[in-house]
Amino acid sequence: MAAETPELPEVPEIPPTPSLPRDIPELPVIPGIVKLMPPSFVPPTAVVAPTRHLGAAVYRLLTAAAITAAVAVELHLGSPPRVLSAFAIQSSILLALVLFLSARRAWTARQPLPAWLTGAAVLYTVITALVHHVLLTRTSPAFSITGEPGTHPLWQRTATLILLTAAPIAALLDWLLLTAPDRLHLHQAAPWLLYPLAYLAFSLIRGELLPADAPDRYLHPFLDVSEHGYKHVLATALLLGLSIYALALLLVAADHTRPNPIRRRARIGFRLRPPVG
Repeated sequence: MAAETPELPEVPEIPPTPSLPRDIPELPVIPGIVKLMPPSFVPPTAVVAPTRHLGAAVYRLLTAAAITAAVAVELHLGSPPRVLSAFAIQSSILLALVLFLSARRAWTARQPLPAWLTGAAVLYTVITALVHHVLLTRTSPAFSITGEPGTHPLWQRTATLILLTAAPIAALLDWLLLTAPDRLHLHQAAPWLLYPLAYLAFSLIRGELLPADAPDRYLHPFLDVSEHGYKHVLATALLLGLSIYALALLLVAADHTRPNPIRRRARIGFRLRPPVG
Protein backbone atom coordinates (compact mmCIF):
# COMPACT_ATOMS: atom_id res chain seq x y z
CA MET A 1 0.00 0.00 0.00
CA ALA A 2 1.15 3.53 -0.76
CA ALA A 3 2.03 5.67 2.19
CA GLU A 4 -0.63 8.21 3.05
CA THR A 5 0.37 11.85 2.49
CA PRO A 6 0.20 13.80 5.73
CA GLU A 7 -2.26 16.62 5.72
CA LEU A 8 -0.79 20.17 6.01
CA PRO A 9 -2.14 22.36 8.77
CA GLU A 10 -4.56 25.02 7.65
CA VAL A 11 -3.07 28.52 7.39
CA PRO A 12 -5.32 31.13 8.94
CA GLU A 13 -6.51 33.80 6.53
CA ILE A 14 -4.81 37.23 6.90
CA PRO A 15 -7.35 40.03 6.98
CA PRO A 16 -6.87 42.68 4.22
CA THR A 17 -4.91 45.79 5.14
CA PRO A 18 -7.22 48.74 5.53
CA SER A 19 -6.59 51.53 3.03
CA LEU A 20 -5.09 54.72 4.35
CA PRO A 21 -7.32 57.76 4.26
CA ARG A 22 -6.41 60.31 1.63
CA ASP A 23 -6.99 63.25 3.91
CA ILE A 24 -5.26 62.81 7.23
CA PRO A 25 -7.05 64.85 9.86
CA GLU A 26 -5.03 67.48 11.66
CA LEU A 27 -3.77 66.64 15.09
CA PRO A 28 -5.39 68.47 17.92
CA VAL A 29 -3.62 71.58 19.08
CA ILE A 30 -1.57 71.00 22.19
CA PRO A 31 -2.19 73.72 24.75
CA GLY A 32 0.75 76.05 25.28
CA ILE A 33 2.29 75.54 21.78
CA VAL A 34 1.91 78.37 19.26
CA LYS A 35 1.06 77.28 15.73
CA LEU A 36 3.78 78.47 13.30
CA MET A 37 2.83 80.41 10.20
CA PRO A 38 4.17 79.30 6.79
CA PRO A 39 7.44 81.01 5.76
CA SER A 40 7.13 84.11 3.61
CA PHE A 41 9.58 86.30 1.68
CA VAL A 42 10.61 89.50 3.40
CA PRO A 43 12.06 92.16 1.08
CA PRO A 44 15.24 93.94 2.20
CA THR A 45 13.39 97.26 2.20
CA ALA A 46 11.20 95.96 5.04
CA VAL A 47 14.33 95.69 7.21
CA VAL A 48 16.36 98.61 5.87
CA ALA A 49 14.55 101.49 4.26
CA PRO A 50 16.08 102.55 0.89
CA THR A 51 17.98 105.81 1.01
CA ARG A 52 17.98 108.37 -1.75
CA HIS A 53 21.34 109.99 -2.49
CA LEU A 54 20.32 113.42 -3.73
CA GLY A 55 23.83 114.87 -3.77
CA ALA A 56 25.16 112.07 -5.97
CA ALA A 57 22.15 112.33 -8.27
CA VAL A 58 22.58 116.09 -8.75
CA TYR A 59 26.35 115.76 -9.34
CA ARG A 60 25.87 113.08 -11.98
CA LEU A 61 23.01 114.90 -13.62
CA LEU A 62 25.02 118.12 -13.95
CA THR A 63 28.06 116.26 -15.29
CA ALA A 64 25.97 114.38 -17.84
CA ALA A 65 24.26 117.62 -18.91
CA ALA A 66 27.62 119.34 -19.44
CA ILE A 67 28.88 116.40 -21.54
CA THR A 68 25.68 116.40 -23.59
CA ALA A 69 25.98 120.14 -24.23
CA ALA A 70 29.63 119.76 -25.33
CA VAL A 71 28.72 116.94 -27.72
CA ALA A 72 25.88 119.08 -29.13
CA VAL A 73 28.34 121.93 -29.74
CA GLU A 74 30.71 119.62 -31.62
CA LEU A 75 27.83 118.30 -33.74
CA HIS A 76 26.73 121.83 -34.51
CA LEU A 77 30.19 123.05 -35.51
CA GLY A 78 31.26 120.04 -37.53
CA SER A 79 29.87 117.37 -39.82
CA PRO A 80 27.70 114.99 -37.74
CA PRO A 81 28.99 111.79 -39.43
CA ARG A 82 32.58 112.83 -38.82
CA VAL A 83 31.97 113.99 -35.25
CA LEU A 84 30.05 110.85 -34.33
CA SER A 85 32.90 108.75 -35.74
CA ALA A 86 35.38 110.14 -33.21
CA PHE A 87 36.31 107.91 -30.27
CA ALA A 88 36.11 110.89 -27.93
CA ILE A 89 32.49 111.56 -28.88
CA GLN A 90 31.45 107.92 -28.61
CA SER A 91 33.05 107.45 -25.20
CA SER A 92 31.55 110.74 -24.03
CA ILE A 93 28.06 109.68 -25.12
CA LEU A 94 28.50 106.39 -23.25
CA LEU A 95 29.64 108.24 -20.13
CA ALA A 96 26.69 110.65 -20.31
CA LEU A 97 24.20 107.78 -20.60
CA VAL A 98 25.79 105.95 -17.66
CA LEU A 99 25.71 109.11 -15.54
CA PHE A 100 22.08 109.82 -16.42
CA LEU A 101 21.05 106.28 -15.45
CA SER A 102 23.15 106.35 -12.28
CA ALA A 103 21.63 109.70 -11.29
CA ARG A 104 18.14 108.29 -11.70
CA ARG A 105 18.96 105.25 -9.61
CA ALA A 106 20.53 107.36 -6.88
CA TRP A 107 17.49 109.67 -6.87
CA THR A 108 14.99 106.77 -6.66
CA ALA A 109 17.07 104.69 -4.18
CA ARG A 110 17.45 101.79 -6.59
CA GLN A 111 20.36 99.37 -6.95
CA PRO A 112 23.41 100.78 -8.78
CA LEU A 113 24.31 99.95 -12.35
CA PRO A 114 26.51 96.90 -13.00
CA ALA A 115 30.12 97.56 -12.07
CA TRP A 116 31.45 96.39 -15.45
CA LEU A 117 29.40 99.10 -17.18
CA THR A 118 30.49 101.97 -14.97
CA GLY A 119 34.07 100.71 -15.05
CA ALA A 120 34.04 100.60 -18.86
CA ALA A 121 32.70 104.15 -19.08
CA VAL A 122 35.42 105.43 -16.73
CA LEU A 123 38.15 103.49 -18.56
CA TYR A 124 37.21 104.73 -22.04
CA THR A 125 36.91 108.37 -21.03
CA VAL A 126 40.24 108.28 -19.18
CA ILE A 127 41.94 106.63 -22.16
CA THR A 128 40.50 109.32 -24.43
CA ALA A 129 41.89 112.06 -22.21
CA LEU A 130 45.33 110.46 -21.96
CA VAL A 131 45.60 109.90 -25.72
CA HIS A 132 44.57 113.50 -26.37
CA HIS A 133 46.96 115.09 -23.90
CA VAL A 134 49.91 112.79 -24.68
CA LEU A 135 49.64 112.25 -28.44
CA LEU A 136 47.38 114.90 -29.96
CA THR A 137 48.04 118.23 -28.23
CA ARG A 138 51.25 118.97 -30.19
CA THR A 139 50.21 117.77 -33.62
CA SER A 140 50.44 120.06 -36.63
CA PRO A 141 47.87 121.06 -37.70
CA ALA A 142 46.16 121.14 -34.33
CA PHE A 143 43.85 118.22 -33.68
CA SER A 144 40.14 119.01 -33.63
CA ILE A 145 37.14 116.72 -33.19
CA THR A 146 35.26 118.63 -35.87
CA GLY A 147 38.22 118.57 -38.28
CA GLU A 148 38.07 122.34 -38.67
CA PRO A 149 40.20 123.96 -35.94
CA GLY A 150 39.93 127.72 -35.55
CA THR A 151 36.42 128.04 -36.98
CA HIS A 152 34.85 128.93 -33.61
CA PRO A 153 37.83 128.99 -31.22
CA LEU A 154 35.95 129.76 -28.00
CA TRP A 155 33.22 127.17 -28.51
CA GLN A 156 35.68 124.53 -29.69
CA ARG A 157 38.09 125.10 -26.81
CA THR A 158 35.24 124.98 -24.29
CA ALA A 159 33.77 121.76 -25.72
CA THR A 160 37.20 120.14 -25.92
CA LEU A 161 37.98 121.16 -22.34
CA ILE A 162 34.74 119.60 -21.11
CA LEU A 163 35.01 116.36 -23.09
CA LEU A 164 38.74 115.68 -22.77
CA THR A 165 39.64 117.15 -19.38
CA ALA A 166 36.68 117.99 -17.13
CA ALA A 167 34.54 114.95 -17.91
CA PRO A 168 37.28 112.35 -17.25
CA ILE A 169 38.15 114.03 -13.94
CA ALA A 170 34.47 114.17 -12.96
CA ALA A 171 34.01 110.50 -13.88
CA LEU A 172 37.01 109.48 -11.79
CA LEU A 173 35.78 111.50 -8.80
CA ASP A 174 32.33 109.95 -9.11
CA TRP A 175 33.83 106.46 -9.21
CA LEU A 176 36.19 107.11 -6.29
CA LEU A 177 33.87 109.03 -3.98
CA LEU A 178 30.35 107.87 -4.80
CA THR A 179 30.62 104.15 -5.54
CA ALA A 180 31.30 101.13 -3.37
CA PRO A 181 34.63 99.30 -3.85
CA ASP A 182 35.35 95.61 -4.49
CA ARG A 183 32.93 95.31 -7.40
CA LEU A 184 35.33 94.98 -10.33
CA HIS A 185 37.10 91.74 -11.25
CA LEU A 186 40.12 90.76 -13.33
CA HIS A 187 38.07 88.78 -15.85
CA GLN A 188 36.33 92.04 -16.84
CA ALA A 189 39.54 93.69 -18.08
CA ALA A 190 39.91 91.65 -21.28
CA PRO A 191 36.30 92.19 -22.56
CA TRP A 192 36.80 95.93 -22.12
CA LEU A 193 39.31 95.76 -24.99
CA LEU A 194 36.67 94.62 -27.49
CA TYR A 195 35.34 98.13 -28.08
CA PRO A 196 38.76 99.75 -28.78
CA LEU A 197 39.58 96.81 -31.06
CA ALA A 198 36.29 97.25 -32.92
CA TYR A 199 36.96 100.99 -33.23
CA LEU A 200 40.40 100.29 -34.71
CA ALA A 201 38.84 98.03 -37.35
CA PHE A 202 36.15 100.65 -38.04
CA SER A 203 38.74 103.42 -38.43
CA LEU A 204 40.89 101.42 -40.85
CA ILE A 205 37.92 100.24 -42.93
CA ARG A 206 36.51 103.77 -43.01
CA GLY A 207 39.85 105.09 -44.25
CA GLU A 208 39.94 102.52 -47.05
CA LEU A 209 36.41 103.32 -48.19
CA LEU A 210 36.83 107.11 -48.30
CA PRO A 211 38.60 108.78 -51.25
CA ALA A 212 42.35 109.22 -50.96
CA ASP A 213 42.06 113.00 -51.02
CA ALA A 214 39.38 113.18 -48.30
CA PRO A 215 40.52 115.61 -45.56
CA ASP A 216 39.02 113.49 -42.76
CA ARG A 217 39.96 110.08 -44.11
CA TYR A 218 41.67 109.11 -40.84
CA LEU A 219 40.37 110.82 -37.71
CA HIS A 220 43.55 110.35 -35.68
CA PRO A 221 47.04 111.13 -37.01
CA PHE A 222 48.63 108.00 -35.48
CA LEU A 223 46.11 105.83 -37.40
CA ASP A 224 46.86 107.44 -40.78
CA VAL A 225 47.85 104.48 -42.96
CA SER A 226 48.50 106.65 -46.01
CA GLU A 227 51.24 108.49 -44.12
CA HIS A 228 52.70 105.85 -41.79
CA GLY A 229 51.81 102.52 -43.41
CA TYR A 230 50.03 99.54 -41.91
CA LYS A 231 53.09 98.20 -40.11
CA HIS A 232 53.62 101.39 -38.12
CA VAL A 233 49.89 101.90 -37.48
CA LEU A 234 49.35 98.35 -36.23
CA ALA A 235 52.43 98.60 -33.99
CA THR A 236 51.07 101.83 -32.51
CA ALA A 237 47.66 100.20 -32.05
CA LEU A 238 49.29 97.27 -30.25
CA LEU A 239 51.06 99.60 -27.84
CA LEU A 240 47.82 101.45 -27.22
CA GLY A 241 46.00 98.16 -26.63
CA LEU A 242 48.58 97.05 -24.08
CA SER A 243 48.32 100.44 -22.39
CA ILE A 244 44.53 100.18 -22.22
CA TYR A 245 44.78 96.67 -20.75
CA ALA A 246 47.33 97.85 -18.18
CA LEU A 247 45.07 100.74 -17.22
CA ALA A 248 42.13 98.34 -16.91
CA LEU A 249 44.14 96.13 -14.54
CA LEU A 250 45.14 99.22 -12.56
CA LEU A 251 41.48 100.21 -12.31
CA VAL A 252 40.56 96.77 -10.96
CA ALA A 253 43.45 96.81 -8.48
CA ALA A 254 42.51 100.30 -7.29
CA ASP A 255 38.92 99.17 -6.82
CA HIS A 256 40.06 96.46 -4.39
CA THR A 257 42.41 98.69 -2.42
CA ARG A 258 40.52 101.98 -2.14
CA PRO A 259 38.47 102.70 0.99
CA ASN A 260 34.70 102.81 1.01
CA PRO A 261 33.77 106.50 1.26
CA ILE A 262 30.00 105.89 1.46
CA ARG A 263 30.00 103.36 4.27
CA ARG A 264 27.54 104.11 7.03
CA ARG A 265 27.53 101.73 9.97
CA ALA A 266 25.44 101.55 13.06
CA ARG A 267 26.87 100.95 16.49
CA ILE A 268 26.40 97.20 16.14
CA GLY A 269 28.46 97.21 12.95
CA PHE A 270 25.90 96.49 10.22
CA ARG A 271 25.83 98.63 7.12
CA LEU A 272 22.51 100.39 6.84
CA ARG A 273 22.91 102.32 3.61
CA PRO A 274 23.28 100.65 0.21
CA PRO A 275 25.94 101.76 -2.28
CA VAL A 276 25.11 104.75 -4.41
CA GLY A 277 26.03 103.21 -7.72
